[in-house]
Amino acid sequence: MGLKVTFELEEKDLRFFKNNMKKAKELAVSASDDEIIAKAEGMVEEVRNSDVPAFVLERINKLNALIDMLRDEEWSLDGAERKNVLAALSYFADPQDIIPDNVPVLGYIDDAIMIELVVIELQHEIDAFADFCKYRGDERTRNRNPNLSREEYLSIKRRELHGRMRRRRSSTRRRTSTARPRFRLF
Repeated sequence: MGLKVTFELEEKDLRFFKNNMKKAKELAVSASDDEIIAKAEGMVEEVRNSDVPAFVLERINKLNALIDMLRDEEWSLDGAERKNVLAALSYFADPQDIIPDNVPVLGYIDDAIMIELVVIELQHEIDAFADFCKYRGDERTRNRNPNLSREEYLSIKRRELHGRMRRRRSSTRRRTSTARPRFRLF
């Protein structure tokens, strides 16, 4: 029998996590993109090889999607979007854990909360990357213009999805600036 526990974080609680993200970003400023990604990959591998609760493993898979979008050369994420994803990974690359990971069952709860906050913040990037991976996987079976190479086709799809991602992010910022302020990690 499992037990489901839910709770709501108040604005002051969210500020605590935001401050931890800010500290991680400041510490990571001297690290290269590859160092941040490699450390985050190490953390993911360590967690996957540990005896952790299912709720942690579920969130680690979400974190791995962020790593994949940075490593994917065909996706070629750059600019502000790349910086935001790297900023998110910097927390997991060298976390100053709120709850030490070796505490049974609860040790990764702070990481799970932070992953949820990061996923909410980067939802447009995650959705666009998932769609790109789907287009790429379906590319061979699609009835597309025979004069387009695979690379040209994926380049067009990538530009469309990068544009959609930026429009959605901009739209979200406009909506939240006129409504109740949305918690922002970056």
